[in-house]
Amino acid sequence: MTRSAIIVGAGPNGLAAAARLAEHGAQVTIYEQGPHVGGAARSADALGPGTTVDLGAAAHPFGIGSPAFRHLGLESHGLRWLHHRYPMAHPLESGPSALLHPDLEDTSATLGEDANAWRLLHRAVAGHPLESLANATGPLLRMPPHPALMAGFGARALWPAGPLARLVFRTEAARALFAGSAAHSMLPLGHPFTAGFAVLFGGLGQSLGWPVARGGTQAIINALMQHLALAGVQVHTNSPVRDLRELPASDAILLDVTPRQLLQLSGTGIGGRYAEHLRRWKYGPGAYKVDYLLDGPIPWRDERTAHAGTVHVCGNLAEVTAAEHEVGSGRLPGRPFVMLAQPSAVDESRAAEGRQVIWSYAHVPNGCTAQAGALVDRQIERFAPGFGERVIGRVETPPRALEDWNPNLVGGDIGGGSLRGTQQLLRPAPTLRPYHAGAPGLYICSSSTPPGGGVHGMAGWHAARAVLRDWGVAVLPTRSPAAEPRPGSR
Repeated sequence: MTRSAIIVGAGPNGLAAAARLAEHGAQVTIYEQGPHVGGAARSADALGPGTTVDLGAAAHPFGIGSPAFRHLGLESHGLRWLHHRYPMAHPLESGPSALLHPDLEDTSATLGEDANAWRLLHRAVAGHPLESLANATGPLLRMPPHPALMAGFGARALWPAGPLARLVFRTEAARALFAGSAAHSMLPLGHPFTAGFAVLFGGLGQSLGWPVARGGTQAIINALMQHLALAGVQVHTNSPVRDLRELPASDAILLDVTPRQLLQLSGTGIGGRYAEHLRRWKYGPGAYKVDYLLDGPIPWRDERTAHAGTVHVCGNLAEVTAAEHEVGSGRLPGRPFVMLAQPSAVDESRAAEGRQVIWSYAHVPNGCTAQAGALVDRQIERFAPGFGERVIGRVETPPRALEDWNPNLVGGDIGGGSLRGTQQLLRPAPTLRPYHAGAPGLYICSSSTPPGGGVHGMAGWHAARAVLRDWGVAVLPTRSPAAEPRPGSR
């Protein structure tokens, strides 16, 4: 008898779950409350006709190596990854920008006396990026697929990034590169495990890269949708679900929602301890997004920065540490950490010839109501004098507007919940079955489950595996095709 599954929510995780279940013969139906699929992985002409703006995520160090996406062969459905000359840059006031090269040895060669320390910290991930992602993109409380590699990574990951950077590096460039990657955790840099983010993001940048998708992040979703159409998955948009009892009968329901939305659903049948854990779930800092349309490239003081895909705009290690500490304490810093992407530098489809679409957001406290756009402007202007004169259009999206657009982004939290304390290891509750949602046949597959936020689909991929195991279905192994060399790597 054919099994059936319903998925509520059509973000990357819900779509990946649907693809895996369909591959094993299940009849899958997706219900999405909004008019479009993709969750926070969408693009639109937000800066006017002829522009392509990523409404959520922009650069994809996890996406290009995602075991789920690679297994599904999204490139065969039109997805194309584009790489900048440098995966990442970190401007400094004291000198030229620190640059992450697409090759570990090339980066190390620029760091002088820190070359050996940089190499030692990153060489395992840079040398084995796909295996490292297979380890990092699943539940941490499990036997990893590559245990020896995971053990070596864990010895580095346990450290707080700020103290580790001060201990092992002497140059401002190495410290800044490390701090910028660690800030992707959206945690204070004195928090344990933040070094793991620095090593993982840095190692991926120096191997697989931090690419953008040609035509915008929407291209990832379009490729997933083509795969699902061929697999016979039904997708219903403009179909909000408020009571699970109103859904058709099925063998499993997977929820691509965070704990707050799960608790708001009727008919789940959950209660007791599990529901109490969900009620105690804490959301992390918010993002204050600012998108710009420029009449040319950003006039960075160090012109090489214009050739970087992602730019971490904040200053040196001390400034990044101070900014993330302020946000972690619930205060808006005067000089926030700004994440900036320059997709138009390699993707001419993003804007008319001669113009540039710039994507950015600042780390701010969850639910921040202050107008932080001017702070983002000033941070960029610090390292790119004359930036403001290039701006011919801009759109600000504060945390509340992000949540209104996508209810999973509670208070502007783009990661599905804080990574503080036990929430980094035990998402969304202290259980060894993180994808089971506290009632028979009910599962959760959002970024509030392992491995957390990012456009990689792995939470949905693992949730589908849990469903299949409960059904007693032999789970097909996840294929991981060899990574192809990319421009600038060796």
